[in-house]
Amino acid sequence: MNEVDDALLEAALKARLKAYAPYSNFYVGAALLTEDGTIVTGANVENASYPLGCCAERTAVFAAVAQGYRKFTRIVIVGPGPQLISPCGACRQVLAEFGDLEVVMAEAQGRVVPRRMRLFELLPLHFGQDALHGV
Repeated sequence: MNEVDDALLEAALKARLKAYAPYSNFYVGAALLTEDGTIVTGANVENASYPLGCCAERTAVFAAVAQGYRKFTRIVIVGPGPQLISPCGACRQVLAEFGDLEVVMAEAQGRVVPRRMRLFELLPLHFGQDALHGV
């Protein structure tokens, strides 16, 4: 881990504390690094109508886009532990819209070494803008 990773991890941990998860008690935080070095965070938000909730990763992406950012280099995702969690399929697809960023999976207790992967390793046959060119 380096200084940027430490800052992202700290931001994701703080975001996790703001999650709204009254049904699952599964609190997740995400910290997204923009191309210019800005960190934008997100937390999962549940809803009594379960499908209407939103994961921390998508919350971070949507917040970043609403702030005008379009280029991202890395995202750190922190779950409650003790195991690492990876982005769900919907989050992988949303992240893929913005390129092959680095995904760092960590857990809140710091007992497990964070794992790094490229997004396109997690979603190898992603649906992207290239698929729409023939339309």
